Amino acid sequence: MINRRQLACSVLAFASSCALAQAGPTTRLLVGFPAGSSVDGVARMVADEMRTTLNRSIVVENKPGAGGRIVMTETKRAAPDGSTLVLTPIGAMVMIPHTVKKLAYDPAADFTPIGRAASYGYVVTAGPMVPATTLKDALGWLKANPTRASFGSPGAGGAQHFAGVLLSQEAGVAMEHVAYKGSGPALTDLIGGNIALTIGTSTETLEHHRSGKVRILATTAGKRLRQLPDVPTLREAGLQMAPVEGWFGVYAPAGMPPAEVERWSGALKAALAKPAVQDKIRALGVEPDYASAAELGAQQAADYKRWEAPIKASGFTND
Repeated sequence: MINRRQLACSVLAFASSCALAQAGPTTRLLVGFPAGSSVDGVARMVADEMRTTLNRSIVVENKPGAGGRIVMTETKRAAPDGSTLVLTPIGAMVMIPHTVKKLAYDPAADFTPIGRAASYGYVVTAGPMVPATTLKDALGWLKANPTRASFGSPGAGGAQHFAGVLLSQEAGVAMEHVAYKGSGPALTDLIGGNIALTIGTSTETLEHHRSGKVRILATTAGKRLRQLPDVPTLREAGLQMAPVEGWFGVYAPAGMPPAEVERWSGALKAALAKPAVQDKIRALGVEPDYASAAELGAQQAADYKRWEAPIKASGFTND
């Protein structure tokens, strides 16, 4: 039998081992948007899984503001030792650099891609102002009624704003952009007949579409959305334009050793391969969609080039 002294020693040894485990390496996974947002939800799901895979404490820190610029700048200044990572949407790496002249970071030089975690398309939604049930007919009506040709987005300078600009250019229909402070006010004005279209996410719009208050005419993604199997893609709707998609990517500061990049990217891939994680991510309105570090870097570069012309044509600056 174990006497009291042996038991006490065992307890002390266990406590000591726990303390050592707690004192081990910790990673901060920064998110530039509030808790409860889709990017925050994805960050927390992959962090939970990677903790186990890497046997490392991973803490999600929300530091919202400036469209994600705050966390990108903080990540840039951190050591490339795995202690600081960031999960960011496309905007901070692709759109914002085209709109801010004195940006505190270089999206191509200041970060090491780890991998893509998710991707998503937007939806083009019509309100009662537009007497059309297809995107092609809606665009024809807008062209015939130029004073009413408008689209709303959750804010100026965001991906949804520029998705609308690109759609307007590709369709040959001059649409005025109306910026709102969030998706809620934009949908309210759409339902009220004050704007013609919105460019938004399916999660925000789905309930109103099903109730008949608005009509989702198309998705900008490369394939139909799972929750909207009857809604066509842009090409299926008659527009000969490439898909317009966003993504969430994980990055480290520049200079992370290749072996560490591979280790973190592998842990991200393993997390996203789990069916339970995939289901939870899809519930947020985005698609789990792993891509390697090299693939994320290539996608970032291609998207940066693609968005340059439409953003410049919009005349929008964020300075």
